[in-house]
Amino acid sequence: MDIADVRDRLREVTDPDLRTDLVSAGLVNEISIDEDTIFISLALGAPYSPTESEIGDKIRDVFSDVDRELKLAASVGDKDESDVLPQVKNIIAVASGKGGVGKSTVATNLAAGLAQLGATVGLFDADVYGPNVPRMLGAEQRPEVTADETLIPPKAYGIELMSIDFLTGPDDPVIWRGPMVHNLITQLLEDVEWGNLDYMVIDLPPGTGDTQLTILQTMPVTGAVIVTTPQEVALDDAKKGLEMFSNHGTPVLGIVENMSGFVCPDCGSEHDIFETGGGETLAKKYDLPMLGQIPLDPAIREGGDTGGPVILDDEQENVQRAFRQVTEQVADSVGVLRRKQQSSLEE
Repeated sequence: MDIADVRDRLREVTDPDLRTDLVSAGLVNEISIDEDTIFISLALGAPYSPTESEIGDKIRDVFSDVDRELKLAASVGDKDESDVLPQVKNIIAVASGKGGVGKSTVATNLAAGLAQLGATVGLFDADVYGPNVPRMLGAEQRPEVTADETLIPPKAYGIELMSIDFLTGPDDPVIWRGPMVHNLITQLLEDVEWGNLDYMVIDLPPGTGDTQLTILQTMPVTGAVIVTTPQEVALDDAKKGLEMFSNHGTPVLGIVENMSGFVCPDCGSEHDIFETGGGETLAKKYDLPMLGQIPLDPAIREGGDTGGPVILDDEQENVQRAFRQVTEQVADSVGVLRRKQQSSLEE
């Protein structure tokens, strides 16, 4: 078997989203062969996403009769070392147009879910005026300071974590103007010893203010997740967030509808406290994926208050399933985006 034979077999594997084979899509970076091993490097950009894991399984199937070890590697392409955080493969911004829709809850459970899949994950709490992420992950340890005066982020549930909450007193109000916010965000990103991460999740503050502009102007954000509740007021504000990302050329990965329904624990009946279907309507209007619908459930609030992400609680099967769907859909959306970018470069 030579390289041409390997390439021919890879033509038998179809990307389910691009709807063409891996070779035609330009997703094969490199092939090498020796007596014992076939090595294939692929332009797959979303580690541990279900779809890209499935692509890997299909490749193994078409080489199952070959008496050589098959080694697969994935790469999103060469990162520009001049970029902020060049060691981070994917940066996912979690945003909402207004407060109170559960954006931080989605961000923390998304980060925990990606880590649970096996990815290396960082979570940056960029909500400088209301930093709740440390509490929601039960992170009491403060960052360590190195001799070079950089910060080593603490870990919670395997997630590298940074927040302004670590640098202020528990009840200190944060009263900063735009330039101060810009400097703070820049320092918390660049003066922190982040590891090599598959994903960094950024919990943005509500709205479309200085923090959002700083993040979008200084960081290579892969894509954004918009969180909304079904009610019209939240949807109106979510549209503003969509327009903000559009104006800055940042792809939106999809919509998460939070508080989408309440199931009575006593009678089992479902109640649409915040209306229903609004997130799906928004997704259809903007031709975006509907990443998932999270029910209104006391277990989610309890998990946030006690520092235990509900996605990790096997006793809460209903909400755990909902957050796992969101996690997998986000990872798959990142993969589709990355593979489309790579394919367009080959055209």
